[in-house]
Amino acid sequence: MGRIERSRELARRRTRRKKLKKLRTKFAEATSDADKQVVAEKVHRVSPFATLE
Repeated sequence: MGRIERSRELARRRTRRKKLKKLRTKFAEATSDADKQVVAEKVHRVSPFATLE
């Protein structure tokens, strides 16, 4: 039996939070502007309204 919609939504939210946390640490560790731009684009793809810094 599959998941109900609410539990799928919560799972997506948890996954998104974990991914954003990893990307934010990558952004903080990035030294060049090109690296920061690549990470910022990935963050925007995952969550368009997420902020960096």
